[in-house]
Amino acid sequence: MTTYLPATRRRPGTDAPLARRRLVTNAGPADVLFRAVARGGGSLVLVLMVMVGTFLAYRAWEALRVAGFSFVTTQDWNPDGGGFGIAAVIVGTVLIALVAIAAAVPLALGAALYIAEYAPRWLRRTLIAVVDLMAAVPSVVYGLWGAFFLQWRVVGLSRWISDWFGWIPVFRVDGVQRHDPLTTATAYTSSTFIAGIVVALMVAPIACSIMREAFSLAPAGEREGAYALGATRWGMIRRVVLPFGRGAIIGGTMLGLGRALGETIAVVMIISPRFIIQPHILENGTSSVSSLIALRYGESSPFGISALMAAGVALFVLTLIVNFLAAWVVSRSRSGAVSEV
Repeated sequence: MTTYLPATRRRPGTDAPLARRRLVTNAGPADVLFRAVARGGGSLVLVLMVMVGTFLAYRAWEALRVAGFSFVTTQDWNPDGGGFGIAAVIVGTVLIALVAIAAAVPLALGAALYIAEYAPRWLRRTLIAVVDLMAAVPSVVYGLWGAFFLQWRVVGLSRWISDWFGWIPVFRVDGVQRHDPLTTATAYTSSTFIAGIVVALMVAPIACSIMREAFSLAPAGEREGAYALGATRWGMIRRVVLPFGRGAIIGGTMLGLGRALGETIAVVMIISPRFIIQPHILENGTSSVSSLIALRYGESSPFGISALMAAGVALFVLTLIVNFLAAWVVSRSRSGAVSEV
C-alpha cells in the first residue's frame, strides 16, 4: 500500500513546495491472507445472491410472460384454471410484518435499554443469554405455541380493540356488531393480528441484540458529562444513549422487518388462507407470499411452480429493498447521532 503525505513545507528561499514524501507499507503474509479471505467472503455472498435472484427469475419467466402486469393486480391464485397474482398475498405479507414490527420494536427497545443500562451485572449475562436463546428457537415451536395457546387467549384483546376502535377501518371486523355477546371467538382467530404477534416474538431478539450492542458502546465520557451537568439516569439515556444508538434502532427495526416479511412456518400454522385483499387485521383469514409457496408447492403443476417462483421473486425483491435500506441507515450512523447534552 502506497500513501503520500501532504506537502505543507516549501523549499528554502523559493515558493516551490517540497515534493510529497512517499510512504510504502509492506503488508505481511497474515495481512495479505486476511484481506484475501475478507474479499473472497464478501464476493461469494454477492455471487450467491445474484445466483439466487437469477434462478428465481429464470424459473418465473414463463408465468410472468403469461400473466403480464396483471400478476401484480390480481387477487386470485389459480394458475392452471384462471387468473393468478400476488395482490392479496403481498398485502397480507406487508400487514403481518407491520403488526410484528409494531409489537416487536417497543419490546426490543425496552429490553435493550434495561439490559444495557439498568440490569445488575449478575443479571445482565442471564438476560443476554435468554434473548439469544429466543432467537435460536425454531419457528415451528413459535407456530405451535401461537396456534394452540396464544390465539385463544388473545381473542378477548381482539374483541376489545374491535369494539372500541372499530371505527378505524383497519380494526373493523365485518359482520360483527359492537359489544355483541353472540359473536363467536372464531371470528377473531387465524388473523393477521395473531400472526403478527407471533412473528414479533421471533424478530424481537434480533432487534434487541443490535440495539443492546449500540447502547453499551455509548461513550463513557459523554455519559459522565451528562451526569456532571445534573442529568438523571433517564435524562442521560435520552440525551446520550438514544441519540448514539439511533442508527442501531432504525437498522434493527428494518432488519427485523426483513425477517418478518419472509417468515413461513409459524404463519402457515396460524392463518386461515384467503386470496382477497384483507385490510382488517383482527378478522379471521389472511395470506402471505411465503405461506402461499409452502402450501401450494407440493401440489402444483409445472406452470404452477413457475407462478410460485414469480411470487418468490416479488418477496426476494421486497426483502432486498428492506435490507439494503437497513444497511444504508446503519452505515450512515455513528452508530448514532451527536449527543444533545
